[in-house]
Amino acid sequence: MAQEIKDLIAKIQQEGVQAAQAQAAQIKTEAERAALKIVTEAKSQAQKIIEQANIQAKKENDATQAALKQASRDLLISLKQEIIAMLDRLIKRNLRQALTAQELSAIIAALIKHAPLTLGSQIIVSLKKEDKDKLEEEFLKQLVAETKKSIVLKSVDGMDSGFIISFDAGKSIFDFSGQALSDYISNCLRPELNKILKPE
Repeated sequence: MAQEIKDLIAKIQQEGVQAAQAQAAQIKTEAERAALKIVTEAKSQAQKIIEQANIQAKKENDATQAALKQASRDLLISLKQEIIAMLDRLIKRNLRQALTAQELSAIIAALIKHAPLTLGSQIIVSLKKEDKDKLEEEFLKQLVAETKKSIVLKSVDGMDSGFIISFDAGKSIFDFSGQALSDYISNCLRPELNKILKPE
């Protein structure tokens, strides 16, 4: 009887150990499966984060490149405008220096003497006040005497150099003012300037 109890206890213990081992193996398997699932999901999530980060980095890089290109274009346009403004200022300054009252009198005299006009036509020459005052002193009387033509000198506010001439009493004009000459010279120079400043 005692042996049977021992055998029964041994059998119960063995079955308990086997059951515990089976349960432990099942727990281990489930734990490994759960761990594998967690690792797989973590890797997938990490891959998604990396991909999103790469996409965002590319977007930011593209935006930076676009901003740099735009800034470069803006700078070139600004530089071009400043150079053109500087060129205009230089042209105007040189015109003021070149178109002295003496030079103006020579140019105006040549224009009037060689103009195919009938006697009696009124010629109007518009200048800045300082040049008008200088030309009126001697030049006008001498030119009228030489050409026998009616010549009127007028002062114009805002004209910094040059002159405007009309051979038909103001109905039409030829504009040789500093502004008109400056615009003409500047327009002649701009194509070359555009070639120099053209972006590569």
